[in-house]
Amino acid sequence: MRTFLLSIALFISAVCAAQVPSVTVENVKGESFDTKALLKEGTPMIVSFWSTSCKPCIRELDAIYDALPDWLEEADFRVVAVSTDDSRLLAKAKSFAEGRGWGEDYTLLFDKNQDFMRAMNVSVVPHVFVLDGKGKIVYSHTSYVPGNELELFEAIKKCSK
Repeated sequence: MRTFLLSIALFISAVCAAQVPSVTVENVKGESFDTKALLKEGTPMIVSFWSTSCKPCIRELDAIYDALPDWLEEADFRVVAVSTDDSRLLAKAKSFAEGRGWGEDYTLLFDKNQDFMRAMNVSVVPHVFVLDGKGKIVYSHTSYVPGNELELFEAIKKCSK
Protein backbone atom coordinates (compact mmCIF):
# COMPACT_ATOMS: atom_id res chain seq x y z
CA MET A 1 0.00 0.00 0.00
CA ARG A 2 2.81 2.38 0.89
CA THR A 3 4.51 1.73 -2.47
CA PHE A 4 1.22 2.37 -4.25
CA LEU A 5 0.73 5.71 -2.46
CA LEU A 6 4.32 6.71 -3.19
CA SER A 7 3.79 5.87 -6.87
CA ILE A 8 0.67 8.04 -6.97
CA ALA A 9 2.49 10.92 -5.27
CA LEU A 10 5.35 10.69 -7.76
CA PHE A 11 2.89 10.60 -10.69
CA ILE A 12 1.02 13.66 -9.40
CA SER A 13 4.22 15.62 -8.85
CA ALA A 14 5.44 14.69 -12.33
CA VAL A 15 2.17 15.83 -13.91
CA CYS A 16 2.14 19.08 -11.95
CA ALA A 17 5.77 19.76 -12.82
CA ALA A 18 5.19 19.21 -16.55
CA GLN A 19 6.19 22.08 -18.80
CA VAL A 20 5.41 23.17 -22.33
CA PRO A 21 7.60 21.16 -24.70
CA SER A 22 9.45 22.64 -27.65
CA VAL A 23 7.49 21.64 -30.76
CA THR A 24 7.13 23.41 -34.09
CA VAL A 25 3.56 24.23 -35.09
CA GLU A 26 2.08 26.83 -37.42
CA ASN A 27 0.63 30.21 -36.48
CA VAL A 28 -2.36 31.82 -38.18
CA LYS A 29 -0.08 33.46 -40.77
CA GLY A 30 1.31 30.06 -41.80
CA GLU A 31 4.68 30.70 -40.14
CA SER A 32 6.55 28.14 -38.07
CA PHE A 33 6.16 28.71 -34.35
CA ASP A 34 8.11 27.02 -31.54
CA THR A 35 5.74 26.30 -28.65
CA LYS A 36 8.49 27.20 -26.14
CA ALA A 37 7.98 30.80 -27.31
CA LEU A 38 4.66 30.75 -25.45
CA LEU A 39 6.66 31.10 -22.24
CA LYS A 40 8.58 34.26 -23.20
CA GLU A 41 6.10 36.69 -21.66
CA GLY A 42 5.91 34.88 -18.33
CA THR A 43 2.14 35.23 -18.41
CA PRO A 44 -0.26 32.53 -17.20
CA MET A 45 -2.30 30.99 -20.00
CA ILE A 46 -5.11 28.70 -20.94
CA VAL A 47 -4.06 26.25 -23.66
CA SER A 48 -6.99 24.57 -25.37
CA PHE A 49 -6.59 21.72 -27.86
CA TRP A 50 -9.57 21.67 -30.23
CA SER A 51 -10.74 20.58 -33.66
CA THR A 52 -13.38 21.83 -36.07
CA SER A 53 -15.37 18.59 -35.70
CA CYS A 54 -15.48 18.79 -31.89
CA LYS A 55 -18.66 20.54 -30.75
CA PRO A 56 -17.68 20.56 -27.03
CA CYS A 57 -14.36 22.19 -28.01
CA ILE A 58 -16.16 24.95 -29.86
CA ARG A 59 -18.67 25.51 -27.04
CA GLU A 60 -15.85 25.82 -24.50
CA LEU A 61 -13.76 28.20 -26.61
CA ASP A 62 -16.88 30.29 -27.29
CA ALA A 63 -17.70 30.39 -23.56
CA ILE A 64 -14.16 31.55 -22.76
CA TYR A 65 -14.35 34.12 -25.56
CA ASP A 66 -17.62 35.52 -24.20
CA ALA A 67 -16.27 35.78 -20.64
CA LEU A 68 -12.79 37.01 -21.60
CA PRO A 69 -13.35 40.80 -21.36
CA ASP A 70 -14.61 40.47 -17.78
CA TRP A 71 -11.92 37.98 -16.82
CA LEU A 72 -9.13 40.21 -18.14
CA GLU A 73 -10.28 42.92 -15.73
CA GLU A 74 -9.42 40.57 -12.86
CA ALA A 75 -6.35 38.71 -14.09
CA ASP A 76 -3.53 39.05 -16.60
CA PHE A 77 -3.40 35.96 -18.81
CA ARG A 78 -3.87 34.81 -22.38
CA VAL A 79 -5.64 32.06 -24.26
CA VAL A 80 -3.90 29.78 -26.75
CA ALA A 81 -6.20 27.76 -29.01
CA VAL A 82 -4.39 24.85 -30.67
CA SER A 83 -6.19 23.26 -33.60
CA THR A 84 -5.47 19.56 -33.95
CA ASP A 85 -7.01 19.37 -37.43
CA ASP A 86 -4.65 17.71 -39.91
CA SER A 87 -3.16 19.36 -42.99
CA ARG A 88 -6.23 18.50 -45.10
CA LEU A 89 -8.40 20.62 -42.78
CA LEU A 90 -5.87 23.35 -42.00
CA ALA A 91 -7.49 26.03 -44.18
CA LYS A 92 -10.91 25.16 -42.76
CA ALA A 93 -9.59 25.40 -39.17
CA LYS A 94 -8.00 28.81 -39.80
CA SER A 95 -11.13 30.14 -41.46
CA PHE A 96 -13.33 28.68 -38.74
CA ALA A 97 -11.31 30.24 -35.89
CA GLU A 98 -11.10 33.63 -37.60
CA GLY A 99 -14.83 33.52 -38.40
CA ARG A 100 -15.67 33.07 -34.72
CA GLY A 101 -13.49 36.05 -33.80
CA TRP A 102 -11.03 33.96 -31.82
CA GLY A 103 -8.08 35.45 -33.69
CA GLU A 104 -8.78 38.83 -32.08
CA ASP A 105 -8.18 37.64 -28.53
CA TYR A 106 -6.57 34.21 -28.75
CA THR A 107 -3.16 33.08 -29.89
CA LEU A 108 -4.13 30.65 -32.66
CA LEU A 109 -1.81 27.72 -33.37
CA PHE A 110 -2.26 24.87 -35.82
CA ASP A 111 -0.80 21.47 -34.96
CA LYS A 112 -1.44 19.82 -38.32
CA ASN A 113 0.87 16.86 -37.57
CA GLN A 114 -0.37 16.54 -33.96
CA ASP A 115 3.22 16.76 -32.66
CA PHE A 116 2.34 19.28 -29.92
CA MET A 117 -0.74 17.25 -29.05
CA ARG A 118 1.38 14.11 -28.55
CA ALA A 119 4.08 16.00 -26.64
CA MET A 120 1.43 17.26 -24.20
CA ASN A 121 -0.06 13.73 -23.87
CA VAL A 122 -3.38 14.84 -25.32
CA SER A 123 -5.39 11.90 -26.62
CA VAL A 124 -8.87 13.45 -26.90
CA VAL A 125 -10.21 16.92 -27.51
CA PRO A 126 -11.16 19.13 -25.92
CA HIS A 127 -8.20 18.97 -23.58
CA VAL A 128 -7.49 22.20 -21.78
CA PHE A 129 -4.55 23.20 -19.61
CA VAL A 130 -3.87 26.14 -17.34
CA LEU A 131 -0.19 27.03 -17.15
CA ASP A 132 1.40 29.41 -14.69
CA GLY A 133 3.77 32.14 -15.86
CA LYS A 134 6.68 29.69 -15.90
CA GLY A 135 4.87 27.19 -18.09
CA LYS A 136 4.09 24.71 -15.32
CA ILE A 137 0.78 22.91 -15.75
CA VAL A 138 -1.38 23.75 -12.74
CA TYR A 139 -4.74 22.47 -13.98
CA SER A 140 -6.16 20.43 -16.84
CA HIS A 141 -9.41 18.84 -17.91
CA THR A 142 -10.86 16.95 -20.83
CA SER A 143 -14.38 17.12 -22.21
CA TYR A 144 -16.63 20.10 -21.57
CA VAL A 145 -19.83 20.86 -19.76
CA PRO A 146 -21.09 24.41 -19.29
CA GLY A 147 -19.37 25.89 -16.26
CA ASN A 148 -16.00 24.17 -16.83
CA GLU A 149 -14.67 27.49 -18.10
CA LEU A 150 -15.20 28.91 -14.59
CA GLU A 151 -12.80 26.29 -13.22
CA LEU A 152 -10.22 27.47 -15.73
CA PHE A 153 -10.65 31.05 -14.59
CA GLU A 154 -10.32 30.07 -10.93
CA ALA A 155 -7.03 28.34 -11.74
CA ILE A 156 -5.86 31.41 -13.69
CA LYS A 157 -6.67 33.71 -10.75
CA LYS A 158 -4.55 31.54 -8.45
CA CYS A 159 -1.62 31.85 -10.91
CA SER A 160 -2.02 35.62 -11.17
CA LYS A 161 -1.63 36.27 -7.44
